[in-house]
Amino acid sequence: MRIKFTVPKEYDGKLVKEFLRRECLVSATLLTQLKKTGNGITNNGVHTRSVDRIKTGDVIEITLPEDKNEIKPVDLPINIIYEDEYLIAVDKPPYMAVHPVHGHIDDTLANALAYYSMQKGEVWTFRAVNRIDRDTSGVVLIAKNMYSAPILSSTAKKKYIAVCEGEIKHGGTADQPIRLKEGHSIQRETGEGGVNAVTHYYPIKYGNGHTLTEFELETGRTHQIRVHMSAIGHPLAGDDMYGGSLDKIGRQALHCASITFVHPKTRKYMTIESPVPKEFIEIIDGRCAYDT
Repeated sequence: MRIKFTVPKEYDGKLVKEFLRRECLVSATLLTQLKKTGNGITNNGVHTRSVDRIKTGDVIEITLPEDKNEIKPVDLPINIIYEDEYLIAVDKPPYMAVHPVHGHIDDTLANALAYYSMQKGEVWTFRAVNRIDRDTSGVVLIAKNMYSAPILSSTAKKKYIAVCEGEIKHGGTADQPIRLKEGHSIQRETGEGGVNAVTHYYPIKYGNGHTLTEFELETGRTHQIRVHMSAIGHPLAGDDMYGGSLDKIGRQALHCASITFVHPKTRKYMTIESPVPKEFIEIIDGRCAYDT
């Protein structure tokens, strides 16, 4: 893949590397790769070095290193919300892992996208910008190349929707450090010695002893929403690891509802959304009876 940038007047006389790093948002890692390829950077069609100087109107072109896919392609159903040459966004269903892990080697989102890209004749490394738990549903954003990945990762802002037990009548902030629970390899808890974690929560609707709640995170700790809401007495429905009941739903009622990010090409903010799962609404309305 080749990407072109035109030099604006404020970079007249500057170094190629200054322009690429500051204006074009090329990461230091990618810039190093481009220099190694020998002809990864050109100026008006002629090979140029990162330490050469540029002038207004020059067209700097970078050729991205060839990608590779090392994940087994498997034909699995996926719901693609949006796709272009820079990124792809998928509405991940619950009970599907994002990438291969022990116990889930060939039934993950990564496997499905490896097959999808193979069918299109494309080859790109699976670079998930956000990773959500196997039981969590919603938007997963994937960068298709080395240029897109750091831009998407550094600008992505996620909103989550969950069903919490109990009635939450006012929004608030949970600002409690999170640590690994003693004697456990996965489960977390709040407490001294943990890492800083801040969760903002906003009730949307409550009923049937539950509250549909929206979340914005300042930090991205493992199980952050689940741990914080459990700590303040409102565990997620279906989240039996953190005190939630399985009476209404068979998995933690957590959903990545949207991701807002800066698009690598347009440099404009873009939002990808996924609708609230109907079973969440049914819990609030008292119409959901999960049979364990």
